[in-house]
Amino acid sequence: MNAALRAIVRSGVYRGFEIYGVRDGYTGLMAGELARLGPREVGGIIGRAGTFLGTTRCEELRTDSGQATAIQQLRAHGISELIVIGGNGSQAGALALARRGARVLGVASTIDNDLPGIDVTLGSTTALEVALEAIDRLRETASSHKRAFLVEVMGRNCGYLALMAGIAGGAEAIVVPEVPHTPEAIADEIRSAYGLGKSHAIVVVAEGAEHNAASLSRYFDEHAQRLGFELRVTKLGHTQRGGAPCVVDRMIATQLGAAAVEHLEAGRHGLLLGMVNGQISAIDLALLNESRKPLDTGLVSLARVLAR
Repeated sequence: MNAALRAIVRSGVYRGFEIYGVRDGYTGLMAGELARLGPREVGGIIGRAGTFLGTTRCEELRTDSGQATAIQQLRAHGISELIVIGGNGSQAGALALARRGARVLGVASTIDNDLPGIDVTLGSTTALEVALEAIDRLRETASSHKRAFLVEVMGRNCGYLALMAGIAGGAEAIVVPEVPHTPEAIADEIRSAYGLGKSHAIVVVAEGAEHNAASLSRYFDEHAQRLGFELRVTKLGHTQRGGAPCVVDRMIATQLGAAAVEHLEAGRHGLLLGMVNGQISAIDLALLNESRKPLDTGLVSLARVLAR
């Protein structure tokens, strides 16, 4: 997000815009927490994780009064265009403001990579790299001690991170919200791994799966004697959000940030910008309410084949 902010500010100033940053997301917008930004204010942030402006969840923006307050603040500060960098929640807010007449443009940014119509969102590649490094390290430990490890990654209701990290990390089992699983089925996959002569097993599970790390851990503890092995659990949690952005994320963010300024200068708004087939693409913000990004079922099948 910082790389995108840097590109927006510097591209915007180059094109003659006055740029203001909003502190703490929509909460800051409703409170009028805006600060003038120039090229020097965004110097040195391209390699920093997160966003130097800060961000918060803002339930109030879901209300008519909250949206009206946000619009009033934009008008009071003379803001003619608004760029929103974020995922589903942020872009839902962008759509709500657009429907109230604001000239809004979204930039797709979420580690979940679950925005429909967008191939790769900002942050998802870096989050995968962090998860993969953790899985690789745990695999070394699992192999040395001949143990089974469960690694829980973020993702809420989307299994993208778990699926991709699981395949790239050579996991013996992957648990995602989109595909029904039972604890006993996971136990069977681990037993199968040992039966094939493997000295260890890695299970990658998405936090939003019906049987997440907590659920599976309880089941394996309760049935340890019958199952014949224990399952060690590692939750990566917010460590996935803290990695310095990789080169792919920095480049995508830079391109999208500059493109956002170009779109607004050309009078195009009410859109979400993201990467599709390696190119910058724009989709109608309203489409986010009409569909959900599906998980690649072909990769789910591939993961099962490769685990054998």
